[in-house]
Amino acid sequence: METPSEMTIDKLARESGMTVRNIRAHQSRGLLPPPEVRGRTGYYGLAHLRRIELILELQREGFNLKLIKRLVDGAGGVGDEVLRFTRALRRPFGAERPRQTDPDELSRRWGTADPALLGRAVELGVVRERGDGTLEESPRIAHVTAELSALGIPAEVALEAGAELKASSERVSEAFVELFLEQVWEPFERAGRPPGRWPEVRDAIERLRPLAAESLLAFFELAMTDAAARAFDPLLDRMRSEAEET
Repeated sequence: METPSEMTIDKLARESGMTVRNIRAHQSRGLLPPPEVRGRTGYYGLAHLRRIELILELQREGFNLKLIKRLVDGAGGVGDEVLRFTRALRRPFGAERPRQTDPDELSRRWGTADPALLGRAVELGVVRERGDGTLEESPRIAHVTAELSALGIPAEVALEAGAELKASSERVSEAFVELFLEQVWEPFERAGRPPGRWPEVRDAIERLRPLAAESLLAFFELAMTDAAARAFDPLLDRMRSEAEET
């Protein structure tokens, strides 16, 4: 009885979702090892199926077949390591999942149906348009805008404050990416990308996630304390002076 560990080319095509023609083409390019031939029939195993899955996923990540061949030919499972590294890069920083919304809900929350406001929110990335006509937004940003609205701060003013925060966050993000490139990736490149060091480089990306968020929050708290002191200390001094005069 035929099992996934012992497949004809037709079975392999069904299991992988690839056509028989493409499987043969990958074999001719050296991307796929030849099958074990018994009698006049070639049999493929799980290693062939996993190789096809790797090729397909690397293609989805934008790698062409020539580069994929170089990766899968590398020693030490380089193709798999590159794929894991690519997944780590593609994974969003943070665990927050966007929530679905629509223009009517946003209008009620913002207190205005001005389409220019929605356009500005989309431009800033606060709200994203989906292909089905709905919208999605960050629950945390939605909470902040709702709280600011409750304080009497108009949505358009809150959005422009958000634009400044976004610009500052982009500069911080670029600083951390530059740090990774200079201190981790470039030495790895100069060493010829040794297969055994791929996990180390991928681990650096994973460790960068919480470090970036923690350091940004820590420096923000320091900056906010200083900014509040600069802004409010003169007001408090004036209030004390007025109290002493009465």
